[in-house]
Amino acid sequence: MQGNDIVSSANMVSGIIYKKQSDVVYYFGLRKMNDSLLNENARLRKEMDQIHSIDTLRDTLVYRTAKVINNSTTSSDNYITIDRGSKDGITKGMAVISGTGIVGRVEHVSAHFASVLSILSSKQTVSAKLKDGTTGYIKWEEKQPDVLIMTDLPQQAKIKKGDSVYTSVFSIFSPDILIGTVLTIETVKKNAMQILHLQSSTNFHNLQYVYVIENKMIMERKQLEDSSAKK
Repeated sequence: MQGNDIVSSANMVSGIIYKKQSDVVYYFGLRKMNDSLLNENARLRKEMDQIHSIDTLRDTLVYRTAKVINNSTTSSDNYITIDRGSKDGITKGMAVISGTGIVGRVEHVSAHFASVLSILSSKQTVSAKLKDGTTGYIKWEEKQPDVLIMTDLPQQAKIKKGDSVYTSVFSIFSPDILIGTVLTIETVKKNAMQILHLQSSTNFHNLQYVYVIENKMIMERKQLEDSSAKK
């Protein structure tokens, strides 16, 4: 091998190594930027909640960002694993949302991880409302991971395709979080009720980051209701 060839080969190897190092630095730089943006979004979301909450105390909501490290969408009861656990302040029962809508609730917690029961589950229903305040329940029919069902709606409720559906005050989630938009409307004549098929606002196929919400008012209310039910 000639001297020029050796120099050229050495330069090529150095270039490859430098590119790999640059890729690693770029990756961790992007991850740091993503984490920073998520934390900023969590802060802004909390401020918006405080602005819209007239009847609640300040500092009742705590948002914690988490990365999704495992996610299923094809089981009857789907779970999501996140990289935050009890050492990060996560506890069972906390609500979990994405940047675009609801995700589920924390079911199991270890020191550094937590398992979230997705709304794509036969075990979970969510209290929801239309824009006029009419309430019903959201559930999943175990067919498509991007389609939810809203039930218990009276026939006189005025609904049209494209209408938005939000969480209600009766939910474990904070009120007014987007759940989805109406795809189709089905009338059940035997009980004069309507069933809505919704396009989920959360993309469960590409769920990468979530927010875990500690709502101190809801947790206090649930403890009170649970103790009352035992009496």
